[in-house]
Amino acid sequence: MNKYLGIILIVLGALMLIFSYVLSLEDYNFYNIGALLIIICGIVTHIYVTKRS
Repeated sequence: MNKYLGIILIVLGALMLIFSYVLSLEDYNFYNIGALLIIICGIVTHIYVTKRS
């Protein structure tokens, strides 16, 4: 599970952006910025876990 944490965060952030578009929440900047931060954290986590193992 720890091995896939970065990928899970990236997918979660992408799903949040898709749902914000479908539900017309794209005007709420805090929601989109939160999804962007989750994607960035997922990328950093994935790189860290990959380099560590």
